[in-house]
Amino acid sequence: MKCMHCQGKMKKGATPFHVDRKGYHLTLDEVPAWVCQQCGEVYFDEPEVDSIQDIIKALEDRTEKLSAVA
Repeated sequence: MKCMHCQGKMKKGATPFHVDRKGYHLTLDEVPAWVCQQCGEVYFDEPEVDSIQDIIKALEDRTEKLSAVA
């Protein structure tokens, strides 16, 4: 697999994932990913993307419920 950014070699590994949305900060450590050995670009496989999206959706639902109570 080659990096879409620099054409470098991609290697399977793990990386942190960070997101700041709607008043919260989410950090996931050691998410499986493809990491470019040349430029450090990161790509996630579809199952990891689906899991991350599920986690974000659950957090947003809970954040909305907390906001409604406040």
